[in-house]
Amino acid sequence: MKTALKLLFGAIFLWMTVLTIRTSLAVSLWSAWDSFAANPWAVATLYDAYFGFITFWVWVAYKENTFWSRLLWLVLILGLGNIAMSCYVLIRLFRLRPDQSVEALLLR
Repeated sequence: MKTALKLLFGAIFLWMTVLTIRTSLAVSLWSAWDSFAANPWAVATLYDAYFGFITFWVWVAYKENTFWSRLLWLVLILGLGNIAMSCYVLIRLFRLRPDQSVEALLLR
């Protein structure tokens, strides 16, 4: 199970990184903002994504022990979205000892 999760979150990390770089090279975020903001579904999707980021960050805040690491991960998650989220899970997966199960990933 740990290997499958590493592959899944590694693929998410790579896919989102490549997609973000490719898209930002094709179209500037700022030049596309007017047409994006005019589309109600785009705005609703953006809110949905950020509420998901906050939901994930609540778990991160539970896992992290210091204010500064919680703040750092909040900034990374809000700025990079799924790139930061998949990176966080990968870090946590690779920190698991061989004798620990996936359940240990979820708990403090």
